[in-house]
Amino acid sequence: MQYFQAVKIGKERASKAQMILFDLAGFAMLTLTTKKKDGKFLPVGEKVYVAVIHTADGYVTILVDEDGYTKAQSKVLEKNEAMKIFKKAIDSGILEYSGKQIEIWTESYPVVQNEN
Repeated sequence: MQYFQAVKIGKERASKAQMILFDLAGFAMLTLTTKKKDGKFLPVGEKVYVAVIHTADGYVTILVDEDGYTKAQSKVLEKNEAMKIFKKAIDSGILEYSGKQIEIWTESYPVVQNEN
């Protein structure tokens, strides 16, 4: 797949995720539209999963594809607020991301929704 095709398809998929998260959180930013696997650019996946990560600035609820590449994110929140959005997503039928790491921009973060 050509890079520009991957961007176009990925933007459509990430935009859908952004609108879902906007409905749940009242705010959502588009993040990644492509991912690189085996040296090739691919669009982010079609499936949508939810997770919470802890960044240097605070907690973020995110929607990711099956490989943990972020498609949309909330603004930085307190943990309890991020978890409320996470629960809303689960209650709406979005599955929890089962992986341990999330890829966002050039960083990798562990998921934290199951921390005590």
